[in-house]
Order: sequence, then C-alpha cells, then structure tokens
Amino acid sequence: MTENNKVIIAMSGGVDSAVAAVLLQRQGYQVQGLTLRLWHYSSAEQDGIQAAKEVADKIGIQLTVLDAREDFRREIVQAFLTSHQNCLTPNPCVLCNKALKWNKILAFADEQDAKFVATGHYARVQQSADGLFQLYRAKDLEKDQSYMLSQLGQNELSRTIYPLGDLTKEQVRQIAREIHLNVAERKDSQDLCFVNRQDYHTFLQENLRDLMRSGAIRTREGKLLGQHNGLAFYTIGQRKGLPAYTQALYVIEKDPLANTLIVGTTNELGKTSFHVADPNWIGGAAPDFPLHCDVKIRYQAKLADAQLTQTNDGKLLVKLAEPLRDITPGQAAVFYQRDLVLGGGTIIESD
Repeated sequence: MTENNKVIIAMSGGVDSAVAAVLLQRQGYQVQGLTLRLWHYSSAEQDGIQAAKEVADKIGIQLTVLDAREDFRREIVQAFLTSHQNCLTPNPCVLCNKALKWNKILAFADEQDAKFVATGHYARVQQSADGLFQLYRAKDLEKDQSYMLSQLGQNELSRTIYPLGDLTKEQVRQIAREIHLNVAERKDSQDLCFVNRQDYHTFLQENLRDLMRSGAIRTREGKLLGQHNGLAFYTIGQRKGLPAYTQALYVIEKDPLANTLIVGTTNELGKTSFHVADPNWIGGAAPDFPLHCDVKIRYQAKLADAQLTQTNDGKLLVKLAEPLRDITPGQAAVFYQRDLVLGGGTIIESD
C-alpha cells in the first residue's frame, strides 16, 4: 500500500459500485464515495442516489453528491442529439466516460488529495514492464465493460482501480448478500441514464422536432416500399417497423440528403470493411500498421478478426476476415489483442 492510499469511488447506487467500495476497504484503502447527478428528470437516478447514500452509511464512508447536470446536458446529451441529426447512431456512454465522468472524478480526487479513483466497472488495469498502464477485458467476459472504457488513456488509467475485474457478477452479489447490503439484488440498468428504451422515440421527438419528417423507404434499386416517420428513429441492421416484403427487410443505409431510408435483405446487410475516425490509443501512441487484431463494433457484439491500416488523413481502414452485419456509423469500434484493449474510435462509414 502506498503512503497516499486515499481513493474516490464513483457510486451509482448499484451493487457493483457498492461491492467495489467494500473490496477497497478490505484492501486497506481510505475510501470516499462520489455520486454524480447527471440528469434533471430521471427518477431512476434519484433512486440510485438514495441507494448510494444507504450503502455509504452501511459501510461507514463519506459520500458526496456532485451536481454535473449542466455539463452532462451540454457535453453528452447535446452530442447525442447532434449525432442523430447527422443520421448517426451514437454511443453516449463511451463518450461520457472520457469527456465527463473521469474528468469530474479526477478533479474531485485532486480536491480531496486522493491519489486514486475507482469504479464498479468490470475491467482490469495492469502496468506493463515499460511503465505503461494497460486496459484488459474482465475475467467475466459476459460482464466485461472494457468496450465502454476504450476512450480512456494514460492520465486516467494511471490512477484508476477496478476492484471487480477478477470477479463474476454472481460473486459480487454474494459479497453484497454476506454483508447485508440492500442493493444485493438490485437489477442492472439496461437503459441510457437519461432516457429508457420505452421513452427513446419520445425523447427524440421532443428534442429533434424539425427532423421528424416522413420520407421514402426504398430498396437499393429505388423501389418505393413505404414511408418512414423520421430517419432518427432507425439504425443500421434494424428490422422492426419496416414494410412487409417477400423477404425480411433490414435498414442498410440512411440518406439524409434525400430523407430516404434504404432497406434490403439480409444478404445486403453484411460489410467487409469500414472506416474509423479519431482513434484513441490507450498506450498513447499509434501501433505499427498494418495491424492484425480483433474488433468489436458494439458493446454486446462478438470479437471479429480484422486488419487495420491508416489512411492519409489519419483515419483507419478496418478490413474484416468475414462480413459483419450492423456496422453502424456513430458507434464505437474497439480494438483488441486477446484480452488487451488497444483503443478505439468512431465508425464513420462502411464500404
């Protein structure tokens, strides 16, 4: 244990961050909790704040609730809406970890003279022989959250602890049961923190009214099949809400200039290459190209065999060994070598 063993743990009110705090205590750290209030209207967030307070009282640590709502709206929610305006499918959680959460947590840690920060994410950090801090997938691959952390770098990881990286979800819940934490059986959230799946369309309608214009649904050959209610409501690979046809239809492209939704059969959906913009390399420097690695194109997607090359404008060309469906502009592409996370960027187009 280092001389400065104070750690700020981000607490959401869920079982993961609660058990992470307990494990840090057991390891001899001086633990202090921080909960970020991010959204104005979320009842789920209010419940989470109350749950975090109850956990902090139970395990005997100080908890601070920090109001980050205005920054969250400006930096994360507005970026989410702008992406939809540009016919992209954003991943606000990946952006939030880099652009807001770690900034807030590290700034608070500095104010409290804490060397370390921690979260309940399922991931691992290790320092290599050359001194670099490396991000790895969690031992429990079903719960691994390294994809969401792929925009972090040396500044963040050099001070970050992930206490749950070697545990399964059931082991985490069992620890919570053993010490009688009220959050032991609390369900994991499957929604964005500022809008749930049931209200997703309503949220877009309220905030992007000018874009909710109906338009044509066509095949690649131009055949008119029906009308859509707004391109922002659709994502690449989507099947639900499309017209009846001789075969199952999927969204394969969105044309904002013509306000047209392009659909096709499953055979038209797969792509063998795509481009990635603004890559973040966790080690701080780009690797040598061409690079053979695995890529993940969505949080729940499987790893896919790929080769990366760099284009003249600094973007990446990702060539796949096998076609992938659901390659979606706006989503994060994250690169791996075995369990090591190399980094990631934003999908901008497929070929």
